[in-house]
Amino acid sequence: MKRILNSRAAIILGILTFVGVVNVAFVEEKEATYFHSWEELMNYRNGDGILLPQGSNSLFTGSGRCAGCHGHDPNGTASITAEGQDVNVADDWRATMMANSAKDPFWRAKVSHEVTLNPQHQEALEDKCTSCHAPLGRHAAHYDGVEFYGIADMLQDSLALDGVSCNACHQQDPDGIATTFSGDLSFVVDTIFGPFGNNPDEDPLFVQPMQSFVGYLPMYGEYTLRSEMCGDCHTLITRTVDLDGEFTGGEFVEQATYHEWVNSAYNNEENDGECQSCHLPQINEPIVISANYAFLPGREPFGQHWLVGGNSFMLELMKNNIPELGIWATEENYDKVIERTVNQLQNQSVTLELSELDVDDDTAYYEVMLTNLAGHKFPSGYPARRAFIEFLAVAENGDTLFSSGVLQDDYEVFGQDPVYEPHYDLITQEDQVQIYEMVMGDVNNDVTTVLERAATHLKDNRLVPLGFSADHYNIDTTKVVGGALNDMNFNNEGSEGSGTDRIRYHVAFQGYTGEITITARLWYQSVPPKWNQELFSISTPEIDAFEQMYWETGPSPVLVGEDMVTTLNIGIEEPVLESNPLVYPNPTAGPVTIDVQGQLIRVIEVYDANGKLVLAHQFNEVRPTIALPGPSGVYHIRVKTDKGWHLTKAVKW
Repeated sequence: MKRILNSRAAIILGILTFVGVVNVAFVEEKEATYFHSWEELMNYRNGDGILLPQGSNSLFTGSGRCAGCHGHDPNGTASITAEGQDVNVADDWRATMMANSAKDPFWRAKVSHEVTLNPQHQEALEDKCTSCHAPLGRHAAHYDGVEFYGIADMLQDSLALDGVSCNACHQQDPDGIATTFSGDLSFVVDTIFGPFGNNPDEDPLFVQPMQSFVGYLPMYGEYTLRSEMCGDCHTLITRTVDLDGEFTGGEFVEQATYHEWVNSAYNNEENDGECQSCHLPQINEPIVISANYAFLPGREPFGQHWLVGGNSFMLELMKNNIPELGIWATEENYDKVIERTVNQLQNQSVTLELSELDVDDDTAYYEVMLTNLAGHKFPSGYPARRAFIEFLAVAENGDTLFSSGVLQDDYEVFGQDPVYEPHYDLITQEDQVQIYEMVMGDVNNDVTTVLERAATHLKDNRLVPLGFSADHYNIDTTKVVGGALNDMNFNNEGSEGSGTDRIRYHVAFQGYTGEITITARLWYQSVPPKWNQELFSISTPEIDAFEQMYWETGPSPVLVGEDMVTTLNIGIEEPVLESNPLVYPNPTAGPVTIDVQGQLIRVIEVYDANGKLVLAHQFNEVRPTIALPGPSGVYHIRVKTDKGWHLTKAVKW
């Protein structure tokens, strides 16, 4: 096996996340002998009507060659679950951000922005950026002796436009992964690694078709199951320049998702918390992984190539501009990826719990508890991404009594500081809003979104993962910065490493009396308008194209989680004892009967100790019986009769 280790570029400059109109040119085919005719294989590759790149260069092969066996099987044998679901890797991958990393118009616009500001760095900037966004083109060019690979080269290179495709992961050198970072990937020649083939109880790998058709020897690669495979690109350290474009000698950690995972409880074999467990979820049943060979045994567990992240906004934007971006996927492909992305945001990212703490004459006290479920910070990755809490108090008549973190028509958050919003432990005013974000500062400590100018972190209060420690050896790349660093309720539930944050809200209602409904929501926004202000202040073809797509799509945030409580008696004295309902038995381990002086009971509502409605039922009885739902504790009960509402309590053992 030949090992090729690409040398580190002279300048580590990176801009990760965004590309433009495509001009496709196929490169020369590798020499190979075929098990099947060209027409037969094209039928397999082109089952959905969209042809992926077929070419090869000195190191790599296009995804279309891989799809010949690992794409849709028209015979219905390969990549099919027991329920008949098609899980072929080509179609699951083709509409992901990874597949279209070289066509992402945000990334393309941002590269253009950086180059416009510092044109003397164009060669190094574009070479570094394409190392992760167009790896099959850039690394093959370096292998061939090219010093710098740029955007113009990429636009003429079909394999570069293949994005992070099959070979970018499966051809990595097992000895080189997660050792250099910032896109300094290393690859082997003529060998493909996968998760099968090491178990002596398994059938041996069937290697001849891949060797004959695409010229690669398939081998077991244990690294394909580990997070280290992702580390080289998902850690980016840049060199800092001043406002004149001169290097300062400093470095800046632009993103460190892999290092965040290392500094977490998921970096533990017992937790099975590798990146692949969320981003390539497994099917625990035998799946035949190659078409055309009916005798092949099924392999399990099978990693679905969903490569799902959290950037549903950019997926929507790409879906809306498939022809303009030259994307090799359909709207239906995008619909599936968007659905998976939103599902991951809402079910595998962060939980939100809202609790009522106390109520006095005209003020209520609440707490929002966030728990990070991800194996890295949330949000993570490119520094434009942010999450924020919307907190609303609404009266019985629908009037808003208090609000924090409300999104305006221009997709910006009301009340946020024009520079950047500080981290909060306690919120009492409507112009205070909890925003989780990383804010970059230049050499003058002024906020910047120019990645080359980034010199320091002014704020980083993004939710840290479970097990995160300030004493970890890589805290220099994963540190918390700003107010969250001194917040005893941040990543601390009795001890460090909880991956949580508690935010208190004290809300004065200024004489309002009656019932209020409190709602808390966590929103995620991958490219907020505030971030784009510097970008859109400059005009280039790439920036102008992205700006039009951006506003046409509309950068709406995605709801990650929400919770609601009802406070019953703001400013209202408790009813006199004689009008209280009689609840018996009380305390109770079972059902209770409710009697309001023989009055006809119409409605019963039961709330738990945190003010959450857990039961609501209509009656037309004098003494109805109900069961208290939920665990033991104190329950508040509202009873409506023909004479009005009555309040009481019950205790469940």
